[in-house]
Amino acid sequence: MIRKFSFLLISVGLLIVGYSAYQIFKTKTVQTNNLEKAHEILQRPEIDLEEFSPFTGDVVGILSIPRIEAELPIVEGTDADDLEKGVGHYKGTAWPLGNDQIVLSGHRDTVFRRMGELEIGDELIVKVPFGEFTYKIEGTRVVSADDLTVIKPTAPNEVLTVTTCYPFRYVGNAPDRYIITAIPVK
Repeated sequence: MIRKFSFLLISVGLLIVGYSAYQIFKTKTVQTNNLEKAHEILQRPEIDLEEFSPFTGDVVGILSIPRIEAELPIVEGTDADDLEKGVGHYKGTAWPLGNDQIVLSGHRDTVFRRMGELEIGDELIVKVPFGEFTYKIEGTRVVSADDLTVIKPTAPNEVLTVTTCYPFRYVGNAPDRYIITAIPVK
């Protein structure tokens, strides 16, 4: 009886580890493919901001973070399917040159694994079909997961807000959100 129970526990453990490994591999593959797609999009002739109107799920650009040597695909939308593809742009917020708040979100255990290493003054570079835009981190804070006050109009000032779950090493649904605020480098 103990032998059967031990075998059952080992089998369940192996299934959990195998499923987790599969999920990590799948997510990494999707993000790598989307990064390649983003590079292709950025090689095309530049368009105007007025011509730029992505649909939910579209790969639209790259978020480059020099300090942690990250290059991440940006996808329009922030639902679970979108965030599996890369960094999500919160639909309804601005894009660079929009003179309002830009919100980008990502999972702490995939694209934003190393966000805790960023410091005030570090740069975030948003590359989209109508240009490349550099922002300097001016602040960070932690808010409750249900605090939506971080998403608000900032017109006429352009502000890049980057969000992810917090604490970074938390297992399960994290209770808080880590917020980075960055302003354009002129």
